[in-house]
Amino acid sequence: MSIQPFSLEDLMDILEDKAGLPEANRTADASLKFTDIGLDSLAFLAVQATLETRYGFELPDEGLQHRPFADIISAVNRRLGEVDA
Repeated sequence: MSIQPFSLEDLMDILEDKAGLPEANRTADASLKFTDIGLDSLAFLAVQATLETRYGFELPDEGLQHRPFADIISAVNRRLGEVDA
């Protein structure tokens, strides 16, 4: 089974749908962090819960909520690669 790579667009969709991110705050800049777009640690929890439901794994909190979106996307894709292997 091949899973499509997780993208910034996917992350923004989750944040908009599950964490209440206003559409106007969506970004295409993967160097930004949750706080840069007006979100807090609860948004990261929403991402974790959605990943668990959608893909069957939860990202560990290893400070990812304070890291750029690019790091979160990389971590998700690493996990997806482990699941796909």
